[in-house]
This record gives sequence, C-alpha cells and structure tokens, in this order.
Amino acid sequence: MIIFGTKGYLYQLAILTLVCGHCGNPSAHTLKKRVTKFTLFFVPLFPFSTKYMTQCTFCGAEQKLTKEQAEQLQAQGASGQGVQTHGQPRQQPYQS
Repeated sequence: MIIFGTKGYLYQLAILTLVCGHCGNPSAHTLKKRVTKFTLFFVPLFPFSTKYMTQCTFCGAEQKLTKEQAEQLQAQGASGQGVQTHGQPRQQPYQS
C-alpha cells in the first residue's frame, strides 16, 4: 500500500503599505506565498505549485501576483519606499 497526497504551506513574505485595488484605501497588505508539495507516506517531497498573492487588511480582498511582481514588491518593502499603488484602479459607477 502506497500513501500519497499533497500538503499546503503558507508563508508571509512581507507587510506592505499599498493602495487597495478593490476598496481604494491605503492600508497594510500582506504579501503571501502558497506552496503545495507532493507527499509520500506523509513526507513532503517536492513542490508542484507555487502561488503569490497580496491581501488587504482593510477589506480582505486578495489579488494574485506573478513571481516577478511578488519579488518586486518584496524588494520595495525591504528598501522602505512609501505607499505604492497596486492592483486595478477602482472604477466609479456610471451615473446618467
């Protein structure tokens, strides 16, 4: 009998001050890395999925990022740069 499966790991890479693309508020965002690893007999062997995301601490909205975007945001956070814009601009509803 062979027992195999997956196990997920969530890493917090940084906390950044960004303007949320969902609610439009400048607030703290957590930069996260989610890694899913293949397991054999409950021992994690190798990662087969890695995803990056930010989560707004004001409204809770999450936005997926590429590895390059995550590395760039992490480098900006390490250099101590101020508020950065991030995400899609919030569109105002059309009024006639």
